[in-house]
Amino acid sequence: MEEELKCPVCGSLFREPIILPCSHNVCLPCARTIAVQTPESEQHLPPLLHPRGPAPPAAAAPGPGAAAGPAACPDSECAAGGGDHADKLSLHSETDSGYGSYTPSLKSPNGVRVLPLVPAPPGAAAAPRGAGPASSSLTCPQCHRSASLDQRGLRGFQRNRLLEAIVQRYQQGRAAAAAAAKCQLCDRSPPEPAAVLCEQCEVLYCSACQLRCHPARGPFAKHRLTPPPGQPGAPGGDGSGGGKGAGGGRKVPTCAEHDLENYSMYCVSCRSPVCYQCLEEGKHSKHDVKALGAMWKQHKAQLSQALNGVSDKAKEAKEFLVQLKNLLQQIQENGLDYEACLVAQCDALVDALTRQKAKLLTKVTKEREHKLKVVWDQINHCTLKLRQSTGLMEYCLEVIKENDPSGFLQISDALIKRVQVSQEQWVKGALEPKVSAEFDLTLDSEPLLQSIHQLDFIQMKCRVPVTVPPVPLLQLEKCCTRNNSVTLAWRMPPLTHNPVEGYILELDDGDGGQFREVYVGKETLCTIDGLHFNSTYNARVKAFNSSGVGPYSKTVILQTSDVAWFTFDPSSAHRDIVLSNDNQTATCNSYDDRVVLGTAAFSKGVHYWELHVDRYDNHPVAFGIARINVVKDMMLGKDDKAWAMYVDNNRSWFMHCNSHTNRTEGGVSKGATVGVLLDLNKHNLTFYINGQQQGPPAFENIEGVFMPALSLNRNVQVTLHTGLEVPQCVKQPKLPNN
Repeated sequence: MEEELKCPVCGSLFREPIILPCSHNVCLPCARTIAVQTPESEQHLPPLLHPRGPAPPAAAAPGPGAAAGPAACPDSECAAGGGDHADKLSLHSETDSGYGSYTPSLKSPNGVRVLPLVPAPPGAAAAPRGAGPASSSLTCPQCHRSASLDQRGLRGFQRNRLLEAIVQRYQQGRAAAAAAAKCQLCDRSPPEPAAVLCEQCEVLYCSACQLRCHPARGPFAKHRLTPPPGQPGAPGGDGSGGGKGAGGGRKVPTCAEHDLENYSMYCVSCRSPVCYQCLEEGKHSKHDVKALGAMWKQHKAQLSQALNGVSDKAKEAKEFLVQLKNLLQQIQENGLDYEACLVAQCDALVDALTRQKAKLLTKVTKEREHKLKVVWDQINHCTLKLRQSTGLMEYCLEVIKENDPSGFLQISDALIKRVQVSQEQWVKGALEPKVSAEFDLTLDSEPLLQSIHQLDFIQMKCRVPVTVPPVPLLQLEKCCTRNNSVTLAWRMPPLTHNPVEGYILELDDGDGGQFREVYVGKETLCTIDGLHFNSTYNARVKAFNSSGVGPYSKTVILQTSDVAWFTFDPSSAHRDIVLSNDNQTATCNSYDDRVVLGTAAFSKGVHYWELHVDRYDNHPVAFGIARINVVKDMMLGKDDKAWAMYVDNNRSWFMHCNSHTNRTEGGVSKGATVGVLLDLNKHNLTFYINGQQQGPPAFENIEGVFMPALSLNRNVQVTLHTGLEVPQCVKQPKLPNN
């Protein structure tokens, strides 16, 4: 409320407040400082503001009846006319009176706008000094409306005795508060009276405590110290009284024009209380008036009703402030929660990356150990061969030194064969490292690095309803087939605003059957392995989000290869198997049989591949098919996961579950070719040696998924040939021996 009790000019509590025509209040002393006097002869008003009727001559001397003239009789009709003119001037602002069209308003030294001077029109004669009385004007410091003063001057404005009484009560309350203001840091009992109040600390200090606890230096240098509330010099008042009756009871208000008359009626036209004499003789005689008490009650009721509306709004504002403060707390708590969640998610990513790093390091360690083992085995083998060859050479040199021809000829043939065999051991590639020093491991971290750089929050909560995603577009230029694998790529249409949480890829069975889901995820590129060769597949994709699943894309038709192209699989081979020639040639480091599988898997159709024997030392080799989980440290066919033909240089057998059947004459040698025909339409397996069928169909009624397989030892080297057409004409098979 204190702001309502301050004068807009001096900033202190009102002293003898008066009511301006615009309903604003100003101190009477302040009104004297902002009033501006202008000689009437220098003030040229627009025609609309000139008084009615001819003006009396300024220089005419009063005659015998001058006492009845306007200047001598203020209560005459002429005086009343002059008062009416003053009232009209007081009701015009600087805009509607025409002053704004001549020159801008000026400001007094205290910053309040005042009525500017209006220059005389060209050709107007200068009025002589003292030609007429000076007219005064007053500009409201709040709304800047100008009011002209009549002969009564500032006494023509009504005193706001109600505001004056409220200021008086307020000052008395502040004085009581000032008397009770004690230092809040004193250790004395009772505390000393407060001398200053720190507006920043909001603490009252006495003089001693202020010097000790709040010095005017350092961080306290910018603090503002003011007198305690209610004392002279404190903000909002000077502690002085407020007009008449400041120390006693309230005076009954009297009419401003008739000091002996009390207010008894209310003029509705002028919106001011009037006395009985104003109604009988003054300017309010023809105005609409009502009883003062009735209007008092009516206006009180209107003000109470308006206050109820303001009170409701104030209550809503307080509730809104409480809501905003709660919102501050919620924002703070949610911010901490989201920070904790973000830290937890990032820590989880770091932990996952750490675990993956450990796995990758384990793979590198295994690869290093494997390479070291291969090199050490080769070193030991080469050292042994070198020692044998060196011993043989030294022995041969000693034999050559002998001079006994008959004794030399007795051992020369065997010795020559031994030297030739020893020379053949150093075949091409025997003196080449089986492994390189380079690690064939490449870590592609670029996609993960890009994902880390693109790591950001998902879109904010949607303000509009979310609908299902639109139809994905298949990127046919990126869709392809390779062997029995198909790769599909798709994307969303441009300018798609609906969020996409993932995709569902569906594929049929390659024989026109029903679609089935083969992939569900967020990627837009997918490769499906293990399909049938020489088959046609139909594929389609759809997107989904929290609102549901979108429509299917167009169906794309994909054709797998007619024949199988594959190599030996290094990932599933026994560790003693050594692959070269782009994984098409297989050798072994062990004298025991070791198994290696092909990279293709067959469950349908007819397939044929051949194996060329590059090196052979009369040890059995097994060719055939197997399951993915076949035992790899013994000959192919000794368990129930493989179907094989094992063959030496003279004959062959079919073997499954360690059972030997169908012995057939004819074996393999260096340069021989072994063919394997897997007919899953007829569910049988047939073998060929050098283009001729070896015995009857080896196995019948076989079903399931099979992979090409081979078992060999260190005396054999085999090269795989794939992508071959199924042989149409074959020679008559050899009859098996009973």
